[in-house]
Amino acid sequence: MSRFAGREGPIRLGMVGGGSGAFIGAVHRIAARLDGKYQLVAGALSSTPEKARESAAALGIPRSYDDFTAMAKAEARRRDGIEAVAIVTPNHMHGPVAREFLKRGIHVICDKPLTATLAEAKRLQQAAEKADALFVLTHNYTGYPMVREARALVASGALGRLRVVQVEYPQGWMAAPVDNKQAEWRNDPARSGAGGSTGDIGTHAYNLARFVTGLTVEALAADLSEFVEGRQNDDNAHVMLRFEGGARGMLWCSQVAVGHENSLRLRVYGEKGGLEWAQENPTELWHTPLGEPKRLITRMGAGAGPEAARVSRTPAGHPEGFLEAFATIYSEAAEAILAHREGKAPPEGVTYPGIADGLEGMAFIDACLRSSRRNAAWVVP
Repeated sequence: MSRFAGREGPIRLGMVGGGSGAFIGAVHRIAARLDGKYQLVAGALSSTPEKARESAAALGIPRSYDDFTAMAKAEARRRDGIEAVAIVTPNHMHGPVAREFLKRGIHVICDKPLTATLAEAKRLQQAAEKADALFVLTHNYTGYPMVREARALVASGALGRLRVVQVEYPQGWMAAPVDNKQAEWRNDPARSGAGGSTGDIGTHAYNLARFVTGLTVEALAADLSEFVEGRQNDDNAHVMLRFEGGARGMLWCSQVAVGHENSLRLRVYGEKGGLEWAQENPTELWHTPLGEPKRLITRMGAGAGPEAARVSRTPAGHPEGFLEAFATIYSEAAEAILAHREGKAPPEGVTYPGIADGLEGMAFIDACLRSSRRNAAWVVP
């Protein structure tokens, strides 16, 4: 049974990173608040102590720390200390921060990708497996109700044996040199890792395809490009995929696709039919049985199943989007954390990305880089 057994009320949450001006930190805070399962009480919100304190004061966070190590030590000693921590730093800090909290039995909810390098990811996996704490990775697109619906359809055999998987995530925001905080660290391999678009959005596309289909990639061939002059990390990638069992796939991720905002899209085709889902119209899932008219399934609409319903919050016709999907990951994590308090398994149906998904993502980035350096040769992730 966890040392947090017997606690009542919302899960006390801390945050590392995510100070003023940080987009993803604000998203995590909204996601944690949405279902009322967390209370943010502590943070080391910036590597600059003054900025950390100013950010905490502006957000009404009662305990501010100058660095994450001091925070982990102090919170672990407090009777009212945090039970979980959200990590929203640049990629190179994910591993060191996560290990400090995991070894003290504090659950970790970490932004993706898992780390900056595959070697660091493996060290973090070892730490997570030894810890008496959960590790959650915020591949938030798996939280959409119609993504859960798509997964259930595939698992039910409605598409038959899978043949083709196509997934793409084009953006256009880095089609020219960009001078802001979000772009700056992403173009620094020391902080982001060697993968650019592959790490930032390619891992999302890869995880989505794996989550919905359940297929394992046995080999890939990748062609990575740095189109913008001076860019150190890839800003476009074309990746062919070979799945175990014979299915074939294609993955395209790009941050120089002018006209695209966040156009994540998945298509899956099997012997008995196909399906298609697009993140910019997330409440809709198209299912086409072989030889029959195309069918539109909507969130909470006719034909939608229980897997989508259990992560829906509003009636049909009331759009739920990016923030709600992100909140679903936090809510699923909360259910697992509350069960862990009492030494129990999470309730049936609770699903969230974890350390294994993160390691797969890092292996994907590593394989893409190895393949591209060898003129898009086939490699094993």
